[in-house]
Amino acid sequence: MALEAIQTVTQAEAKAKADREAAAAQAKQRLADAQREARQTVEQARQKAREEARQMMAEAEEKAAQLTREELARAEKDCGTLKQDARSRLEGAAQLIVGRVVER
Repeated sequence: MALEAIQTVTQAEAKAKADREAAAAQAKQRLADAQREARQTVEQARQKAREEARQMMAEAEEKAAQLTREELARAEKDCGTLKQDARSRLEGAAQLIVGRVVER
């Protein structure tokens, strides 16, 4: 009977050791899986941030281009107005110059 008790204890100890080793291996695998998932999550977040930054830059560039086009159109209109104004006064300026030259 003592031999049976020793064998039972030995088997129980072996089973406990195997269970501990299996639990340790499982914990190690879970940790590796969690680390891999964390790296994937971080990479996905970085990729999303890069994409959002690219989109924001594209929107900013388009807005800047639109503002530039609007400002150029406004400047072109102002230049046209100034040219018309100058042309309308050209005849008067020519007469003034001729009048001053003739007076001398």
